[in-house]
Amino acid sequence: MERFFRSDFFYHFRHAPVAIVSFVTIILIILAAIFANFIAPTNPFDPASLNLMNGFTPPLEANEFTGERFLLGTDDQGRDLFSTILYGLRISLFVGLMAVLLAMVMGVLLGLIAGFLGGWIDSVIMRFADIQMTFPSILVAMLIYGVARGILPPEVRYEMSIVVLIISIGLSEWVPFARTVRGSTLVEKEKEYVTAAKMIGLTRQQIMLRHILPNVLSPVLVIATITFALAIIAEATLSFLGVGVPSTKPSLGTLIRIGQDFLFSGEWWILLFPAVTLLALALSINLFGDWLRDILNPKLK
Repeated sequence: MERFFRSDFFYHFRHAPVAIVSFVTIILIILAAIFANFIAPTNPFDPASLNLMNGFTPPLEANEFTGERFLLGTDDQGRDLFSTILYGLRISLFVGLMAVLLAMVMGVLLGLIAGFLGGWIDSVIMRFADIQMTFPSILVAMLIYGVARGILPPEVRYEMSIVVLIISIGLSEWVPFARTVRGSTLVEKEKEYVTAAKMIGLTRQQIMLRHILPNVLSPVLVIATITFALAIIAEATLSFLGVGVPSTKPSLGTLIRIGQDFLFSGEWWILLFPAVTLLALALSINLFGDWLRDILNPKLK
């Protein structure tokens, strides 16, 4: 730990106000989602705790029927918006994290194989990646989501909706990982340590996983950070369009979609606070990812 605090990385972090603010914001949001059970005043998904008379209560104002006050107001069902956002963050963060892990594993493996083996395998993988890059990732995710929902039996579609959503977003975001790892692998495989590993009889799998993979992971961490924000936005977009998380387990995107229905009738807070939370989370991750990229890439210093 002492070595970390003395490192150049921590030195640059201490002297980067944007990185500090964005990192603290990310940590606070994640902790708020993890400990939602203890922070949230109510469980918004417990029907027994809901009172429809509390519906459309403005922030910090007393409800005209029950006299109760809510920090961020309530939605159309009388759910405390502050509690709903905390619980919705859990779903958004979980979907984003799992989707990034899937995209990272798939992209790193395919990029490693393409860069090390080369030949027709490299051509097939990279041409497929080029084709996918011609389409917006959100359209690719919607296509995969629609196909997967069509294949699944109707009785399991609801239970598998979040899993299908994770797979859809993950399969739409693997290309940046693959292209970056492939480029780094092309450089690493020409170095002397790879030649020495071949001479002592190590297999291709051993060379790729034991020797090349650890040396190509630095840019992957930066891409994963930025892709995490993109995955959260993709989940929010799909949920906003009604093809993501089911309404009974609302994420930030679902809450924004619900709030849009009441924006022009005067209940602005139902849309504003989930949207601001999503904006703060995505912006903080992007800013921290940009700083991380600048620090880990000496050419950008």
